[in-house]
Amino acid sequence: MADKEKQVTAAGNKISASYEAAKRRSDQTLAELNAQPEKFIMLTGDRPTGRLHLGHYFGTLTERVRMQNLGVHTNILVADYQVITDRDTTEHIEDNVLNLVVDYLAAGIDPTKTMIFAHSAVPAENQLMLPFLSLVTEAELHRNPTVKSEMEASGHALTGLLLTYPVHQACDILFCKGNVVPVGKDQLPHIEITRTIARRFNERYSPTKPVFTEPTAILSDASEIPGLDGRKMSKSYGNAIFLGATAEETAKLIKKSPTDSQRMITFDPVNRPQVSALLTTAGLVTGRDPREIASDIGNAGAGALKQYVTQSVNEFLAPHRQRRQELAADMDYVRDILHEGNKKANQIAQETLDQVREAMGMTY
Repeated sequence: MADKEKQVTAAGNKISASYEAAKRRSDQTLAELNAQPEKFIMLTGDRPTGRLHLGHYFGTLTERVRMQNLGVHTNILVADYQVITDRDTTEHIEDNVLNLVVDYLAAGIDPTKTMIFAHSAVPAENQLMLPFLSLVTEAELHRNPTVKSEMEASGHALTGLLLTYPVHQACDILFCKGNVVPVGKDQLPHIEITRTIARRFNERYSPTKPVFTEPTAILSDASEIPGLDGRKMSKSYGNAIFLGATAEETAKLIKKSPTDSQRMITFDPVNRPQVSALLTTAGLVTGRDPREIASDIGNAGAGALKQYVTQSVNEFLAPHRQRRQELAADMDYVRDILHEGNKKANQIAQETLDQVREAMGMTY
């Protein structure tokens, strides 16, 4: 075997071993969380780059609500500063931020149980970036695969903010002493850097009285939610069903979604990704097996499939859209919730920053 092949194999084995270790931690922590939820602090969030869609709903929102209702201390970040990691404008950002909060509330997030806050409103959290940056090397930041993929997807040059994105995420998690972070497999490198920063800070500045706990990634079992064209559901692909879309907009979007020339409907994600994506969507919102749906539709063709998907999605989203409409009618209430969350986050962040400064001997 050539040296290059050996290096690739070794790297692959290392990634596999790292994932397996993270999965074991995740499973053990999740069992403890379900038994004693009050011991855990969860941090998660979204970039306000547009509206939330079904992929967000099944991928993250339902799990956030579950943890909240279980009794975990839940925190949701609106990562507005992260919008400019790969974009040149903040146009529409206020509208996007407020609509994120509306969707959170409509999905069942309770602001009396969950702190909802924005990056830009919590200066003390962002100040943690300075000591945290001293704990990682440039090489470690360049190796982060998420940074690489997001830079390639954006088509932008690598900005300082995008390069230090994982450190900013460490600030998000550690400022509130978050010890569990629900993520997909692709986000594991971010959590590993956060764990590294927490460990190095304690070792360097506070070895006898640790300031931070190394957080655990709670790995999602949810499979990737396909968009209407068979690719991953994404705002940038134009294949997403938005939670706040009207029934008519949803019907129009599904009607024009691509399928294939075969009339018989079958569930075959490899060979028929577009038809299978529609069946997967229908299965998610109805709780049925996509294969069963395909069997029922049979030779009725793509038109019948799209009609079934449209009806199923609109019925499923009707309660969410009703709550959303009611909330959107009172944006002052939505702003009040965000302001209150920002206030709480500032108090927590200042306490953590004070602890950091004390550990570093900077309390003069």
